[in-house]
Amino acid sequence: MEIKKNEINFANTQIAFSHKTDAELKKMAWLFRMMNKPTLVNIGTTLAMKSIEWGLPFAETLTKKTIYEQFCGGTTLLDASPAIENLARYNSKTILDYGVEAKESEEDFNRTMVENLNTIDFASRSAHIPFISVKITGIARFDLLARIQQNAPLTHDEQNEYFTASKRLDAICHAGREKGVNVLIDAEESWIQDTIDRMANMMMARYNRDKAVVFNTFQMYRHDRLAFLKESHELAQEKSYVLGAKLVRGAYMEKERKRAAEMGYPTPINPDKVATDKMYNDALVYSIQNHEQIAVMNATHNAQSSMLLADLMEEMGIARDHPHFWFCQLYGMSDNISFNLAAAGYNVAKYMVYGMVRDVVPYLARRAQENTSVTGDVSRELALIEKEVKRRGL
Repeated sequence: MEIKKNEINFANTQIAFSHKTDAELKKMAWLFRMMNKPTLVNIGTTLAMKSIEWGLPFAETLTKKTIYEQFCGGTTLLDASPAIENLARYNSKTILDYGVEAKESEEDFNRTMVENLNTIDFASRSAHIPFISVKITGIARFDLLARIQQNAPLTHDEQNEYFTASKRLDAICHAGREKGVNVLIDAEESWIQDTIDRMANMMMARYNRDKAVVFNTFQMYRHDRLAFLKESHELAQEKSYVLGAKLVRGAYMEKERKRAAEMGYPTPINPDKVATDKMYNDALVYSIQNHEQIAVMNATHNAQSSMLLADLMEEMGIARDHPHFWFCQLYGMSDNISFNLAAAGYNVAKYMVYGMVRDVVPYLARRAQENTSVTGDVSRELALIEKEVKRRGL
């Protein structure tokens, strides 16, 4: 099929960084130059995490004034409001994510649930926040999810624990449905993902009867995920609900391969990037071919996959603001994709983490490490930033 091309140009830095003042752009260039040094990033992120953990003076302030400001919206919902409003001025919506991780107590899980409910309430009063994101391990114990996936016999207390965790998720999804805010359920490690998938499917069957409210996440670097996307679509048809599908490449590759090698089972990860890219794009094609029953969130920093969906929509005559198609990139990254798509009239949302600095340090460490020159991401980002700095004559 010959795909009709559109006029979008991801190399247009004037549009990409129009939301940045000269001072902000120069600071961004400095930060990405620092992140272009892998050794510095590895040492710096380790020191930052330890310094904040030990309560050393100025550690949080320094982190907040640098990497935090680039990749997070704010410490609270109100604190994030200016960033949300700034994105909206350039036709980009916001996906809010309460960035607390690695909690284990029922008290912490309940606190996270309440914060997610508060986030939904906050989002419902804004035209700029159509989604929130939920991590199941923020409301349920990791080891419990793993035991369920292993079909291990659960004690009475564990059964109650799982029931309570399911009720937390249901409360969040119910509130989203009632208040008009969509809920994205994050994908996690493969050895708990089947449990998460079952919970997500249960929520979609309950709340996606006439439109996509709940979205499950499909990590396409796993070799079984295209087949699982199709199975999920079949299940949705069988049970008469709309499938919400957030497509990502994946976030746990090194951990997945290491565990598979240590435990002696086949790796769930595709053999190479070429295979992952093909699987991701095949998933996009499948979703658009079935777009009446599938709402898709194209959550990628890959320019080719972003352009592919835009071109397919153009070819098929699908409106750029069709409610079943969204493009998503992380706040602080890939602005050339986000803002050029937004300027062209597509549905775009930036994934914005908020929370106290000490709570989101693990998230920030991942952002810094994945943006090192080892991955090539920072070099690409930096080249675009410096192009705009030069265009402005700064």
